[in-house]
Amino acid sequence: MVASDPSNPINGQVWYNSTSKVVKYSEASVTGTWATGGNLSTSRYSAGGAGTQTSGLCFGGQATVVSNATEEYDGTSWTAGGNLSTARRYTSGCGTQTVGLCASGLISSGPTVLSSATEEYDGTSWSSGGNVGTARSLLAACGLQTVAAIFGGSGPSAATEEYNGTSWTAGGNLGTARSSLAGAGTQTVAAAFGGKTTVSVANTEEYDGTAWTGGGTMNTARQTLGGCGTQTAALAFSGQTGNGTGLTAVAEEYNGTSWTNTGSLATARSYIAGCGTQTAGLAFNGNTAGTATEEYNPAGTLTTKTVTAT
Repeated sequence: MVASDPSNPINGQVWYNSTSKVVKYSEASVTGTWATGGNLSTSRYSAGGAGTQTSGLCFGGQATVVSNATEEYDGTSWTAGGNLSTARRYTSGCGTQTVGLCASGLISSGPTVLSSATEEYDGTSWSSGGNVGTARSLLAACGLQTVAAIFGGSGPSAATEEYNGTSWTAGGNLGTARSSLAGAGTQTVAAAFGGKTTVSVANTEEYDGTAWTGGGTMNTARQTLGGCGTQTAALAFSGQTGNGTGLTAVAEEYNGTSWTNTGSLATARSYIAGCGTQTAGLAFNGNTAGTATEEYNPAGTLTTKTVTAT
């Protein structure tokens, strides 16, 4: 018997809470699970993302018009940050909440107005960086503000570019040109997965800073998905299946060799952004849930449950 729940219970522990007058127990999850986080203030899809689960960044995207809004997440709620200089959607992002990067994208609601602009965030405001060599939308990014990579995108494109904090230079091309893909890792140890050629694809490629090589195949081929983590511990979630007409809430974990299904998101959506790690991922915005945020917890996470009688 205890007056309050244990602060650090072990798996299988049972106790009676004398204050609430209920029996409770601790149980480890069998698979990864997604928990509801705080909603974005501005509903949108196709935004960029950066940071971690408790220190996230969301910027740009499509709201009622193409957005320049930035929001910062503290693990509980989103608050307004400094606006992008160039409003854009279908953009890419990487870095951290206080040292973020936004590269390329579409700057209007029309299908062909591409931006080559790069912007750098300091936790308060955005400033101009070096222009990308090939302007594109629906691309992926990874790394840090001064050591970043972008790859894939509209076309579809196989192009990779590397950023040093000042300018972009060409890197090795993807083996499969694709748009609407996701990425994870760093400039020299990256992963690219999913995306669209003419239909959704499931293949993964791994980058060593020079060239891309084939990796494991995802269980669910998809485009406009979200991703985060590292090359050997990545997380992929949600997106569109087939030719882009179907939605999935399925999430998968990558270990550098193969993909394994884990717990699904509460809300299936496409054009979703993400950040964080495989064990502490963050998913937000999307075409069917423009303000929704979900937080990922891996298998084995302890939860406290209440015993009920009928």
